[in-house]
Parts: sequence; C-alpha cells; structure tokens
Amino acid sequence: MSSRSALLQLINDCKNVRELKQIHTQLVKSLSITESDRGFLVNRLLFVGALSSLQSLTYAANVFNSIKNPNLSAYNIMIRAFASKHGSDDGEDQSLGLGLYKRMLFEGIAPDCLTFPFLLKERANVSDTSRGRIVHGHVVKFGLDKDIFVNNNMISMYSSHGAFVDCARKVFDAMPERDVVSWNSVIVGYLRAGDLDSASELFGRMKGRNIITWNSIITGFVQGGRPREALQLFQEMQTTGYEAVKPDKITMASILTACASLGALDHGKWVHNFLRKTGIECDLVIGTALIDMYGKCGSVDRAVEIFRAMPVRDNLAWTAMISVFALHGLCEEAFRFFEEMQALGLKPNHVTFVGLLTACAHSGSVERGRWCFDAMRCIYKIKREVRHYACMVDLLSRAGLFKEAEGLIGTMPVEPDVFVWGALLGGCLVHGNVDVGERVAKHLIKIEPANHVFYANLCDLYARAGRIGDVKRIRALMRARGIQKEVPGCSMIEIDGIVREFSVRGSAKSMIMEELFWFLNRLGDEMKIGENTHAFL
Repeated sequence: MSSRSALLQLINDCKNVRELKQIHTQLVKSLSITESDRGFLVNRLLFVGALSSLQSLTYAANVFNSIKNPNLSAYNIMIRAFASKHGSDDGEDQSLGLGLYKRMLFEGIAPDCLTFPFLLKERANVSDTSRGRIVHGHVVKFGLDKDIFVNNNMISMYSSHGAFVDCARKVFDAMPERDVVSWNSVIVGYLRAGDLDSASELFGRMKGRNIITWNSIITGFVQGGRPREALQLFQEMQTTGYEAVKPDKITMASILTACASLGALDHGKWVHNFLRKTGIECDLVIGTALIDMYGKCGSVDRAVEIFRAMPVRDNLAWTAMISVFALHGLCEEAFRFFEEMQALGLKPNHVTFVGLLTACAHSGSVERGRWCFDAMRCIYKIKREVRHYACMVDLLSRAGLFKEAEGLIGTMPVEPDVFVWGALLGGCLVHGNVDVGERVAKHLIKIEPANHVFYANLCDLYARAGRIGDVKRIRALMRARGIQKEVPGCSMIEIDGIVREFSVRGSAKSMIMEELFWFLNRLGDEMKIGENTHAFL
C-alpha cells in the first residue's frame, strides 16, 4: 500500500482529534509523499477535522492557517464548516465564511458551485440580508446563476426572511430547471410570510410533492389560523398521494392541532385510530398533541387516559395536561398534577405557569394565583413574560380587584400589550366597571384604532350602564372611520364528523336557511305547548 493510501486510510479511521494531530505530524515529516499528494491529504485531514463527527473547528482552523497556499477545495471546506457551525442563533452576524470568501478572492481563487451554497446558508442564519444580496450579485458575476444547487440555497436564504419572499420567487421563476427542493423552499417562504394564498397557489401547481411539501403546507395552514383547510389538505394527501407519500409524525401532530382548534372531536378520534392502524409511534410529540386535542375538544377524561398511558412523559406533556385542566377551570386537578410533576423532579417552564395562572383565573383562585406569580420568579427563577402579566391581570380583574390589577400593570418591565389591557377590560365588562373600562377601552382604541373589537366592547359597557347616547356616539365614530366587524360572529358544531359553521351572515353552504328558520319556529311552538301543559298539570 502506498504512503498516500495508508495515510488516507488512517485519516478516514480517526476516532479523535489526538489521532488527527499524530497523522498530521507524520504527514508533515514524511519525505516519501509528493507535494500533490500532501495537498490532497491535508485537505482530507481538514475535512475530517471540520465536517466529520469529530467537528473540531478550532483544530481545523489551525490546520487551514498552516497551509501556505490553500486551494479552492480547502476554502470550500472551511466556508462550509463556518456556515454549519457559526450560524448564529441569536441573530449576531459573525460572517466568518464571508471573511474567508473575501480572502479567497484576494488570493485570486475563483469560487465554484460548491462555494456559494455554503455562503448563502451562512447568510440565511443572520437577520441582515444586505450581504446576502451582495453574494447573490457575485453568483451572477461568476456565471453560476443557472446552477440548481446554488439557486435552491439562494431561495432558501431569501425565504428564511419572510419579508424577502418576493426575491425568492424571482429567483425561482428565473430558474431554467427546478426540483422539489426549489418548490418547497418558495412555499415555505410564503408560509413564513403569512401569505397562505400564494403558498396554496404554488402548491396547487406543484408536481412530485414529497412529505416535506405536505407537512409544510398543512402545518402552515394550521399555524396560520386556517385549520379547516389543513384538514382538507390532509384528505387530499390521502386520496391523491398516499401511496407515494405517507403521513408521518409531523403530519399527524399538525392534524391533531387542527382538530383541537376546531373542536372536531370525531375527526380527532379518527386521527387517533388512524395512528393505531398505520403503526405510527405514539411518541412524546404525538402523545402531547393527543392530550391537547382531547382536552380542547372537551374530553378531559380521555386526555388523562392518554397522558397516563404514555411510557415517557416530559415537562411538555405535563404542561399540556395542566393546560387542559386550566381550560376547563379545574384548578385543583391542575395543581395536583403540578405537585406530581415536581415530585418526579421535572422542572416547570414559562408555559406551565401560563397554564396554572389560567386555571386560577378560571376558578377565581386569587391567592393561588398570587403565589404562582411570585413563585415563578423567586423559587423557579423563571422570567415573567407579558402573557404571565396578562393572566394575572385577568385573574385580578375577574375578581373585581381593579386597583391591584392596574397597579400590577404599572410595575411591568415592558410595555403592556393589547392582551394585558384587554384582560383588564374583560373584567370591567363582567363587573360593569364603567369608569375603568371606559378609560381602558379608549386607550386600546388609541393603540389599535382600526380594531373593531374595542369599539364593540366600549358600546357594550355603555349599554349595560344604560348610556344609550354614548353607544350611538361610538357607533357613529365607527361609521365615520369606516370600521366594521371583519369577521361575523359565528359558532361551530361537529355533526357526523362534519364541522358546520353558523354565522350572522347565514350558512348557505351547509343548510338552507329557510329550513333552519322553519325548524326553529317549530321548536318554539313545541316549547310553548310544553309550557302550557306544565301549567295545566
């Protein structure tokens, strides 16, 4: 075996950085290796140190800096390593790969189709896109704007910043050749930007969808507040692409979330049964999603059964169960589970305390709520967030403790948002506190002058106080400002597995309104007959 082959085998078989250093020393000292082979082996050493499971970027950087004249391959390895390891999670722009790229150009080395994808990946991990657009310009300059791999990473970079999805679409439209990654990246970009209609339009034109495509569009519609359409997409997935693309855990978790949002218990039960039939593992994610679904659909006992049957339960599963109890005002059960959770050594998080505070608010447990609010900071060292303040204000307002609630708002370390003020206004509506409610409602209108809800709440407050003149004044103000209810009042009910929606505008798609009015009139007549019969008896 030649010296090159022997050393290459040793490099590939390395178990740790210490062995790499020993091989590097042997490589430097060996006189039987040609300069060409030495350069190849150093690059391989660089690759293993920077990109293998060893992942010693510090050592790889030292090796790279020891090379007198690094070639394109060496630069690509290090740029790739920096893009993979130094993409800052906190938004800080370290630009290590870009710095190497500039050095490479200064040395007169031209980039290739492997250089730019990693540079673009690094740009996708930071909040500033200006340098990413400069890299885009270099892609065009070096004639690599037709390469599908480069373009896919360009789309991904722009799509990672929702405000620049139009740039991603321009790159996509100009591509001479596209693959499933190209389509998926633009669709995800639209979903991140909240443009569900554009994502749906592109999805409808796409051929050869894979599981990432389906999961992206379904999850996007669930998170975008359109769960009914997410269920329809899941049905389409089953009828048109089930043999080619089967749903996985991510799909099912999203569908369970959609069922929870709609309160579609029958749909949720079907999904649960589907999980059993298909053999998809009921892991922590699926189990927690089932708990959430059954709880939000009103089946608390079934949620507890799922929770107890889980072989492993983390703090997210416990928090989900506590949140279910909170939703139904079961404060005692929520705190019993909280104590059980602590006994097992699991630490609560900020979401756990949202659930506990919500349970206190729904059950009127003021003292427990005060304890939770203090304990999360003093005992559990959890930073209070705006939603914790909103829950506490809600609790105090429901109890009629408006002075304490306003005092708490005054101590907030951040500016209170509409949810905090809205919680206070909700308490005013319950107790008919016109003085505080009027002031809070006017403040909310000042914050969001186009939000019809605050005008409606103020009208409701005046109406309950008998101040009809003020009601008319606020309604006139709404008309003058062109403010109307964006979404009509509606309710949903699941009948035979079909979620039906009723609103003040009618429900022509689900039922003929004349038939509904006929049924209601007949029901009213039967109720009158029943009253007369009862009076006679």
